[in-house]
Amino acid sequence: MSQAAKLRRYGKPSKKSKAERLFAELPQSPVRKPVDKEDVACLTEQLSAIEIEEEPKKAQSTRRRKKEAKIVEEERHAPPSIVPEEPQEVPQPDPVDEKQMPEPSIEQQLDALDIGKDTHEEVAQEPSQQITQLEEDPLRILTWEDVCPLGDRIDKIAEASFAEVYRVTNDRGTSIIKVIRLSSPIKAQTKAQVRSGLVDEEPHSPDDLEGELQISEWLADIPGFVVYKERYIVQGKAPRQLLETHQAFHKKMKKQDPDRAQFYPSPSRYLDDTKFLVVELGDAGKALEDWELSSGSQLWDIFFLEAIALARAEDLVMFEHRDLHEGNVCIRQVRPPRERPADSTSFFGYSGLDITILDYGLSRAEDLSVDDGRIVAFDLEKDLSLFTSTHASQCKVYRQMRSFLLRADRKCLPPEAHDTPYAKGIDGPLSWEAYAPYTNVLWLAYLYEWMTEHFAGDKKELAVFKRMTREMWKYLNPDAKANMPCFGSAADVVCFGVEAGWLREEQVMGLGSSMLGREDSIIKSRDEGDVSVRRSPRKRREEEEEEEEGEEEEEM
Repeated sequence: MSQAAKLRRYGKPSKKSKAERLFAELPQSPVRKPVDKEDVACLTEQLSAIEIEEEPKKAQSTRRRKKEAKIVEEERHAPPSIVPEEPQEVPQPDPVDEKQMPEPSIEQQLDALDIGKDTHEEVAQEPSQQITQLEEDPLRILTWEDVCPLGDRIDKIAEASFAEVYRVTNDRGTSIIKVIRLSSPIKAQTKAQVRSGLVDEEPHSPDDLEGELQISEWLADIPGFVVYKERYIVQGKAPRQLLETHQAFHKKMKKQDPDRAQFYPSPSRYLDDTKFLVVELGDAGKALEDWELSSGSQLWDIFFLEAIALARAEDLVMFEHRDLHEGNVCIRQVRPPRERPADSTSFFGYSGLDITILDYGLSRAEDLSVDDGRIVAFDLEKDLSLFTSTHASQCKVYRQMRSFLLRADRKCLPPEAHDTPYAKGIDGPLSWEAYAPYTNVLWLAYLYEWMTEHFAGDKKELAVFKRMTREMWKYLNPDAKANMPCFGSAADVVCFGVEAGWLREEQVMGLGSSMLGREDSIIKSRDEGDVSVRRSPRKRREEEEEEEEGEEEEEM
């Protein structure tokens, strides 16, 4: 039985054809055009360090095409060149001297390249060729004093897959930075650090991060996902404020979980040659785990904003997050809350909140803009401790995901059943490249339970939320009886909400207007002088194109 068939088997029966049709007709996130080779190049250049041997003939930039088209137009209107006639009969022609052969005209060269005839026809390329469209724009190398100089504020807010997460605030704005230690030296642990149970996160190569950054690029235009700004290398010893926020973070975590181990080295151990890859992102607000849920409208909005974001990502890039716990969802108050009319059947859109989904280190996505598009999926079989651990509530969701891939049903296998990597399931050896959007449903169920357990507002509002969503929870609950149908994807959950009247069509349509544009880095190195804002590679390209287009218009 195919994987798709199994997913349908365990999905909710198709009684909601009206809702499914309605969701299909809703405008999704702006339709993603075929991958811009320059954009993908900008994303992966410094990480893959792959040498460009040949640029595909069809990957010409818009700027170059305009210049070549102009040259062609000039060539067509230029006086015809005089070419001496060749003899009609040459008994024994002399050997051709290639150096003396006339160069083909620009128009002939363009015809040979087939440029300008049909720019919509793309040359078929292997996925590896698409990823190696790299532009030569090396990462800048900064110090920690550049990232958090005196007067700026830096706060450690989370620990994600491979990375520590900080919030940086200065007079140019606020950014979130993910700090990934590269293979480089650090001081050895002190005896006190050994006794405290410090477990150093292994350093990573840029190749380990290529997949997450590629997924970030694919998701960047979908509302509800993080805004990418820039990346750079940070090298050297840490300043005092970095050490202080690192210590404060772990004191806070120890209070919440006394058995929690410290996985990342103390900044006091950084050396002059310690290097980090830093990815700068837009400020997503406060992590859900630190947000006080104070009203029923917040429960409705956080749940369905996350469901809609996941549904759109499923449709556009066959996305599964696979690690969507309360630390990887951020909340912001973007508008004042408003009262829900007493006669309204809609419960969505009254809190004024917005959400951002973070951390794609364990995620899965696929490029659907080309045939046989590249699949990016972290291989969770590399570390089975993720499934055998019981230290936090989300560990059960990891086991639920793996059990579903092995069995294609909702029965969750116990920790001891996850001790064999690449175990054989109903379709053969387990592979995390397979697309199983039911994993998004598992994380939505986790979110539902977490929010209802941590709700700090009026208990009457919580009771209303749970009563109104009782039927939805039947199909969402991963511990439901085997004969109870369940949602197969986040899109199924959204369809149910639309059919129930909790979400109106125009509300879901309006989410596209909240999409954030690309933002600039707020980090300034000391040798940049008075430059107040560092332009991202994308911004620089856009500005260069605008300048050149302006020059062309003046010449005409």
